[in-house]
Amino acid sequence: MISTSDFRKGRKLKLDGDLWEIVDFQNARTAQRRAKVTTKLRNLRTGQVLEKMFASGESFEEPEFEQRSMQYMYTDGEKWHFMANDTFEQIGLTAEQLEGYAEFLMENHDYKILFFEGAPLSVDLPTAVVLEVTDAEPAVKGDTVSNLTKGATLETGLEVKVPAFIKVGDKVKVDTRTKEYIERVAN
Repeated sequence: MISTSDFRKGRKLKLDGDLWEIVDFQNARTAQRRAKVTTKLRNLRTGQVLEKMFASGESFEEPEFEQRSMQYMYTDGEKWHFMANDTFEQIGLTAEQLEGYAEFLMENHDYKILFFEGAPLSVDLPTAVVLEVTDAEPAVKGDTVSNLTKGATLETGLEVKVPAFIKVGDKVKVDTRTKEYIERVAN
């Protein structure tokens, strides 16, 4: 069982017979009232986003997922196709199932795909990935002393704000939950 004290972004739970992922949550306490937890949930089957409030300490059933390592092959614009390395079975995930994760997928890389009752639900990404900078705005001379940021495009097409010293060809670590720059990684 999962309690509201176990809530964190990306946590999955079973609620009203459906599967949900916590997109965001916030604890709130008012004077002389029981603490509440306000959450933003995403339905893993339909992609529907819902805001719901729970009493602090409330508990939920933790779903039993199966994880399979699969290689990302390509996208045809509607689905992102993955293949199991051992059985060569292929599956396709929709944009709703990947909700914000498609920007981190690189062809020919292995990812963990979540299955529930035999049906693919979504991809389980690590909290941070390393991507190469393919395009970056030039740094303005004299701006290197302050903590200025500039726009950069990464190899998957994801656009992030990076420090002024980052240049094309550098590898950077990006948080998959917030889509924010973490650090430059040595090549």
